[in-house]
Amino acid sequence: MSVHLVYETHAVTEDNEAGIATGWLPGRLSEQGRAQAVELGERRRGEALAAVYASDLRRAVDTAVIAFGTGFVPLRFDPRLRECDYGRLNGAPVTQLHPVRLTHVHTPFPGGGQSYRDVVESTAGFLDDVRRDHDGERVLVIAHSANRWALQHLLDGTPLEQLVTAPFDWQPGWEWTLT
Repeated sequence: MSVHLVYETHAVTEDNEAGIATGWLPGRLSEQGRAQAVELGERRRGEALAAVYASDLRRAVDTAVIAFGTGFVPLRFDPRLRECDYGRLNGAPVTQLHPVRLTHVHTPFPGGGQSYRDVVESTAGFLDDVRRDHDGERVLVIAHSANRWALQHLLDGTPLEQLVTAPFDWQPGWEWTLT
């Protein structure tokens, strides 16, 4: 059998609008983000979801609760779905983070941060559990850009180096079948 995985990014935050790289900081949804979370719930409401998993960072939790908090599907919050920890660059302007992302594919960000490879490993462990717990089901994941890159790397074979240097192209969900 298989698992049908639907991935959505968390809704827009005040930091996104201000050009801040939130990283492991909690972040707050903006007014636009709260509206996007409502729209996400409406867009996915008719789908037979076995569970919604989200990062345990505030912006992803708030997105999940606004979108799906009515109790029709179980919500589960998982720290393995966190954004990359940018170390000293958590909360820095995006203009400081973007030029150095490629150098942190394998090397952790300074100040106790992670590498993007670390995010791939966390995401891979999460996927192993989803495969085990949701065979034959459809699950939705709400997380961050680094997790989407990890999924594209793990499931599509796209090199991380290519993903971290490409512009972020938002769309209403990405979908994969896990075997």
